[in-house]
Amino acid sequence: MNYLERFVISGGNPLKGKVRISGAKNAAVAILPAVLLADSPCIIENLPNISDVANILKVMSALGANVKLINKSTVEIDPKNANSFVVSKQMAEGMRASSYFLGALLGRMKKAKVAPPGGCNFGVRPIDQHIKGFEALGATVDYEDGMVDAKAETLRGSSIYLDVVSVGATINIMLAAVKAVGLTVIENAAREPHIVDLANFLNSMGANIMGAGTSVIKIRGVNSLNGTNYSIIPDQIEAGTYMAAAVATKGDVLIENVTPKHLESIIAKLRETGAKITEYDEAVRVTMTERPKKCNVKTMPHPGFPTDMQPQMATVLAVANGTSIVTEGVWDNRFRYVEQLTLMGADIQVDGKTAVITGVNQLCGAPVKAVDLRAGAAMIIAGLVANGVTEIEEIERIDRGYEDVVEKFTNLGANIKRVYLPDGAKIMKNA
Repeated sequence: MNYLERFVISGGNPLKGKVRISGAKNAAVAILPAVLLADSPCIIENLPNISDVANILKVMSALGANVKLINKSTVEIDPKNANSFVVSKQMAEGMRASSYFLGALLGRMKKAKVAPPGGCNFGVRPIDQHIKGFEALGATVDYEDGMVDAKAETLRGSSIYLDVVSVGATINIMLAAVKAVGLTVIENAAREPHIVDLANFLNSMGANIMGAGTSVIKIRGVNSLNGTNYSIIPDQIEAGTYMAAAVATKGDVLIENVTPKHLESIIAKLRETGAKITEYDEAVRVTMTERPKKCNVKTMPHPGFPTDMQPQMATVLAVANGTSIVTEGVWDNRFRYVEQLTLMGADIQVDGKTAVITGVNQLCGAPVKAVDLRAGAAMIIAGLVANGVTEIEEIERIDRGYEDVVEKFTNLGANIKRVYLPDGAKIMKNA
């Protein structure tokens, strides 16, 4: 008999207390493949203990790197014996960041054969801008047996203008260019905090990268990169998720180990809903005493409101006073979670990339699914504010990006449990 894991939440408790934020998922999944570019071991600290990181480390081992876990948030990786350049479909399955091995392996070995990325399914994940960058550096890229096959005799610096702001393409081009001959200039580059973190990591290994965090990144190639010790930045999206949960439940939560500057757009929107937010050097306190107010949100590349916070914010607005408009400016199909929220009584109408959300007084517990990682976080928030019991299926998607999510919410006073049920079984709902 197959047993499935689910989250079971009894709603109604305001969140109170403090929570410590883990290392940034989006930085970790770029920095770990980047270790392949080093000539000697690297120690990476403040790693989030999540399935995406575990999967990346498995790929690193399969490629021949020596991976040694020092503790649950620190790993030592010696890339010296990494001699494979193939990341199979089985290895890439369910992992959105597998494409970063293209840039890292191309930079290390001048060849890479990698299955297209898996992970969350909210629209096609084109890698045309990645390929455009590789080709500008002198690589040839083909599709063969469902794999992306890139190879180059020599990588040479080039000027690359990205047609759209792409985090993935910016990261991949940085990885491929860091040991290329000459100067690479990426224009219309992504500016997210994890782009800056990757640049800082590579520079600590001896790379020469300037301009990360702006729209123009300049990379002067170097011959070799040494090992380094590096601590990953805190996760802005995990922090934002707990902030949104505090607002939705009318709670009072101190969120520790954050970089408040990375949270500016999230703080601004939550303040619009009526939240009181106090910023400290490495923490923020979120206090909410009333029903959230309506507000309009448009997701945009950094420094705009992050698309990865859109479902959580929509859940806050689903119980707000008034009608809000949420516009998705990054992904084509990020509103798949709306069907799940409407099962709980939310009033949301979607037209293309726009959702009109009319706040309701109360959500009701229901069986729902985590249709993707951030949608799963939104379902947790909905369950925390709902009347009755909410049962969330397909929670492996949530485990991709949130460390110790049950423990962290439980410590804030939430009634949330991870349960194992036979496939097809249902928990009795409150009438």
